[in-house]
Amino acid sequence: MKNIFLLFGCIALTAACQSASATPQIAQTVPPPATVTMTPPATPTSTLVPTPVPLFFTDEFRTDLRSWVSFQTGGTESPTVKLENDFLRLDFPLSNTWYYAIHTVHEYSGVFVSAKFSGTPTGSLGVICNYSETKGWYEFNIASDGTYGILFGQWLAQGIAQYTPIAVSASEYLQAGNLTYEIGLTCQDNLLLLHINGKLIRKIDVTRYGLTEGKIGITASSFEEVPMIATFDWVKVGEPE
Repeated sequence: MKNIFLLFGCIALTAACQSASATPQIAQTVPPPATVTMTPPATPTSTLVPTPVPLFFTDEFRTDLRSWVSFQTGGTESPTVKLENDFLRLDFPLSNTWYYAIHTVHEYSGVFVSAKFSGTPTGSLGVICNYSETKGWYEFNIASDGTYGILFGQWLAQGIAQYTPIAVSASEYLQAGNLTYEIGLTCQDNLLLLHINGKLIRKIDVTRYGLTEGKIGITASSFEEVPMIATFDWVKVGEPE
């Protein structure tokens, strides 16, 4: 089985800020947390947001990415990021490269973030909630081996992040070799609700991590086999479900 958390082998990665972002890999047995080197997104300026963005919205990637900031971890070559035919397209030329994009406009104390995406069967894609540069964030990732994972990420220092696996599992709604899904993540108080193709598959208590608000985002990654191509059809942000 290919694993979403190859990151957890105490692998040190040097990252450069890009206009895109990504996610780590999942293991059959959950190893201890890993510390990785990467660069957090720069604090956005007002020029990044061309027009007011409502609190709840759908981004169908038809115009620009100026409401997003992004960064890369791993890999010596950045993924190519572009808007194409009303999709956000990411082309990963090298293996073990992670891409993150954080929406900069609003912070949420309760939110449902969902995305429809597709990818070649050699990587992972996901959504992020409660992102805070000082406190951390949650990721919900779907891997091409038919597993899903929940991660708690946290900046330890400038350029140094640690990931802790909260849950790693298979699901009847996932198939190995398939990365075409609609997934959703509800973040409400200290509870995470995981959705796949409109089905609520799991509830997870995350009280111990203490994240109750923050920004939303998306993530994608390549595994060993490349090139890897990922497309996001849309990202929706709504009230908690």
